[in-house]
Amino acid sequence: MKEKKRVYEALVDGAMEGLTDEALYDFVKARCPKATSKKIVRASLLALMDPHLRDRNILDVIYGLAIKHRLDDGVLADGEDEEPDERGQSSQAANQNMPRLS
Repeated sequence: MKEKKRVYEALVDGAMEGLTDEALYDFVKARCPKATSKKIVRASLLALMDPHLRDRNILDVIYGLAIKHRLDDGVLADGEDEEPDERGQSSQAANQNMPRLS
């Protein structure tokens, strides 16, 4: 929890300084070198739920960073990397089990 709080504070501080996108990500990584994309996304969600944080611009910047890194091809919900070929094969296998609609 201590690590997530430091990442959260770095996110908010960077956003308050006007940093966005990659500049904000680099700022957080500089202050918290062990922070992974998964931890940054979780800290972003924590910031979005904070009732004391009300500045819409800051919330928009943090939200954008969270979405970008959550939807990044290399970051999955469980934090494991998956090869692009494996994703294609698993979706094809799932489609083969589906009945065809005529």
